[in-house]
Amino acid sequence: MSQYTPEKEIYKTEHSKPAIGLIATRENEAELTRTILQATRQGYDVLVTHGEETEPEAVDLARMLDARIVYPDHADTDRESLVSTLAVAARTAGYPGLIYQSSDFSAIDYAQSETELTEGTGFAVEAVPTSAVRQRPSIVIGIPAYNEAGSIEHVVEAAEKYGDRVLVVDDGSRDDTALLAREAGADVIEHEYNRGYGAALKTLFRAADRQDARHLVILDADDQHDPADIPRLVAAQREADAEIVIGSRFVDGAAADIPRYRRLGLFVVNTLTNMSIGAFHPSKRISDTQSGFRAYNRRAIAGLADDETIGSQMNASTDILYHAHQRGYGIEEVGIRVRYDVANASSHDPISHGYNLVNNISTTVQNTHPLISLGTPGVLSLVLGISGLYWLVSVFLATGSLSFVLTALSALFCFGGFFACIAAVILHSLKVSKSR
Repeated sequence: MSQYTPEKEIYKTEHSKPAIGLIATRENEAELTRTILQATRQGYDVLVTHGEETEPEAVDLARMLDARIVYPDHADTDRESLVSTLAVAARTAGYPGLIYQSSDFSAIDYAQSETELTEGTGFAVEAVPTSAVRQRPSIVIGIPAYNEAGSIEHVVEAAEKYGDRVLVVDDGSRDDTALLAREAGADVIEHEYNRGYGAALKTLFRAADRQDARHLVILDADDQHDPADIPRLVAAQREADAEIVIGSRFVDGAAADIPRYRRLGLFVVNTLTNMSIGAFHPSKRISDTQSGFRAYNRRAIAGLADDETIGSQMNASTDILYHAHQRGYGIEEVGIRVRYDVANASSHDPISHGYNLVNNISTTVQNTHPLISLGTPGVLSLVLGISGLYWLVSVFLATGSLSFVLTALSALFCFGGFFACIAAVILHSLKVSKSR
């Protein structure tokens, strides 16, 4: 039997779970790190060895993650010898067995691996990989984050129990957001620079689409949203078969102590957004168009991943609703709990944010409904201008006097209305040509 040399003495104690044994190489740093994090979250101790002439960087990363490093004291560095070294170390340390993974670093089915270890006669068994069907995540929890080091760790830890995978998009943070998110167990995608909230959302949609996720639930990183509401959004989505479920602050079941100024601003933006998509009937109205807590199903994930029209800034929430309206998505709302007393609450200036949203809504309405948004006001302005000029001519013929101010206003209404009508016709023509 092989001997082993531990980096530090592994004292023999009684362990209820088998050890997880891994073999580090120069090529498997990322896979090794991910497996160590997954194993420790499941409550397993990890033993790591290697067969390289010089210590690969993966070993140093394993050491930082509190894995126990075991060095073989023989020249044999083949797979069988290294597994034997791990088994000796695990037996000496008092573990009831060893589940080893030497080459294929697929996700481990820990329950099935323990079952094979218990039912078998050997001390060590090779890890059973999670089946391909189970590897496809049912629920991915997406968290866009920017300078959220103060809250991201807690948000990830609170959310991971409600999904198969937590994915954080670090949007060019200047603090330790990415590091803390990884340590908490999330997969992290980092933007090299701050690209905006909408850009982070688009990265999440594309990543969830590549993973073939059935549901993508997005919530904020500032701890305002309660991850315990995630199952309610997913359940509502499955029951209603809706492409999008919005966590609303304004429907039954919601608990949100919204500041008055914010409530007023949201009322204006919600009203304008609903008008812009033609949701005038109460049954079609969306009560919370700006909520960042949403669940998307497979169809919505794929559609949004390919939509280049989604903005890169905060107006992305509204752009997504336009996307949904144009494609006939079903939208449901569920009451959620939202806190406004958190330390890292959104720091966006409500005035500039509101202005940008209204400007985005106005631009979108002009592009999607030009005859209504520009043509109708243009015709009214033209009628007022012509009526004013007619009245001024009548007064001039009767009295011989003419008001310069009223003449200028009438002319302004005429010219403004004329150009608005022309713009409406042009934009409508472009819209029709694009739809063919």
